[in-house]
Amino acid sequence: MNKDGIHTTNYFNTFIEVAEDTQVSSGTKPLAKGGKQTVAMRQYELLVNNPYQFTSDDIFFLVFAEKNHLTQEALAAARKDFFSKGQPCFRASPLTKIYGFGVHADNEGKVALWGMETEKYQQLANDPTIQKVKAMRTSKKSK
Repeated sequence: MNKDGIHTTNYFNTFIEVAEDTQVSSGTKPLAKGGKQTVAMRQYELLVNNPYQFTSDDIFFLVFAEKNHLTQEALAAARKDFFSKGQPCFRASPLTKIYGFGVHADNEGKVALWGMETEKYQQLANDPTIQKVKAMRTSKKSK
């Protein structure tokens, strides 16, 4: 949280690796459910079509705004309200937990999506100059 009481999901110079318990072996595009776009599907489209163009805050708010059909006039106030409380970050996203994607945030906090089977994923995972964090597990670890 910053001094204005605004929470953020942004990371900088960080690679969010796929969850340890993911069930896939490569990045898998999320599909619609019941004929409707899912949040994961919309996040995927924004990231694939706009690598390193948005911060994670931008992605999460854009998906929220579209889902809630916010008008252009309502966006600024809605964004402030949206980030007045904590929001889950990409560590909790189905993209990193279920669908086999890592999310890289560059030095400016702009994000891109990389399938776990890609050479770029491996480069980022092995780069000692980038902070690494794992996506949250889908299931609780058994003792």
